[in-house]
Amino acid sequence: MTPTVVRKSSVLFIFVVVLIDVIGFGLIIPVVPRLVMELTGEGLSRAAIYGGWLWFAYAVTQFFSAPVLGNLSDRLGRRPVLLFSLAALGVDYIIMGFAPTMSWLFLGRTLAGIAGASFIPAYAYLADVTPPEKRAQNFGIVGAAFGLGFIIGPALGGFLGTLGPRVPFFFAAGLALANVVWGFFVLPESLPKESRRAFDIRRANPLGALMHIRQYPLVPTVAAAIFFWQLAQQAFPSTWSYYTMFRFHWTEREVGASLAFVGLVMALSQGLLSRVVIPRFRERRSAMVGMLVGCCAYTGFAFASSGWMMYAWMTGWLVAALVYPSLNAIMSQRVPANAQGELQGAVASLYSLASVVGPLLMTHLFGSFSSPDSSIHLPGAAFLCSALLVCVCGALFVTAIRRVPATSAVAAESVGVAGH
Repeated sequence: MTPTVVRKSSVLFIFVVVLIDVIGFGLIIPVVPRLVMELTGEGLSRAAIYGGWLWFAYAVTQFFSAPVLGNLSDRLGRRPVLLFSLAALGVDYIIMGFAPTMSWLFLGRTLAGIAGASFIPAYAYLADVTPPEKRAQNFGIVGAAFGLGFIIGPALGGFLGTLGPRVPFFFAAGLALANVVWGFFVLPESLPKESRRAFDIRRANPLGALMHIRQYPLVPTVAAAIFFWQLAQQAFPSTWSYYTMFRFHWTEREVGASLAFVGLVMALSQGLLSRVVIPRFRERRSAMVGMLVGCCAYTGFAFASSGWMMYAWMTGWLVAALVYPSLNAIMSQRVPANAQGELQGAVASLYSLASVVGPLLMTHLFGSFSSPDSSIHLPGAAFLCSALLVCVCGALFVTAIRRVPATSAVAAESVGVAGH
């Protein structure tokens, strides 16, 4: 089998694994508000704050676990770490499905956070089997799996939610565990033994991984830009269901349909447009235009007065969804092969850090400005905050690209595994 065939088949494997994983995640989003209200007896504004703490429990544990998973994948290979992450998610969904109290929900989310998420070894896997100049397109493939998963998952979750708020959790558990079985039999290892490195606990912690990537030109500032981009995106998972139910009186099925549309836009952008737009306009220009459009879209969400406006502004994500694969590819091109897992672990730590701060910030903004006691009634305050965070992201990115010319990509892929 030729290397090209191996690469294509490996990309397909990762696409399907991540797709099934995200379908399971998307299944539960439309029903979480009702389940939290059922267990707490609170209304939407207060339930949103509980939901923010659930995200916090997941994120803070993942913040410390993600670098460990990334470094373990550099030592043990991508395959075992990926399968472990998927198995832990299956157990998490079962615990949450049976949860009799909020404490059990928190236990389930903590377990999932410790295990991490499949995108950590998935991105490292793609970096192993993809030439540096094509990584943005293949990272976009993973983004397309996320998008397609959010087409199927929330729509199906909204439908299953009509049978009860716990039903989607058990369906998601079945998908995750079936994914483990499928991956066990068909997913080959991507990292050869000769390319692996020893596990170093100093690099397997959030600060160690982030400190170590400072040695690569441009990477630290672009990583900071990614953090603010991801922080802005926390308005989606943490407040979308609560906001649309509160402002437009949407049902679980309508929330699921809207999230399915979000997924469709993401899939079209990262699965199709990324393979055309990024090679033509390159990563830097694609990222800048995406940030501008994303800022406008967040502002539109904040001031939308009718449900159709949410759909209209979401079309802007056809362009905005190019930001993350572009930024990730820019960093990946400057890191050697045996540190790709470490890089993705560091990026995952930034995402986890954003997920620690973001849901609490966004749900408190929504809860405070949607409360009857608020002197300023602005339920879309979380999305307005996201627009401001994108402006910070753009400023950091401009600072980074002014320091390092586009033609000075590190020759790490060809020279450099020395010292690692």
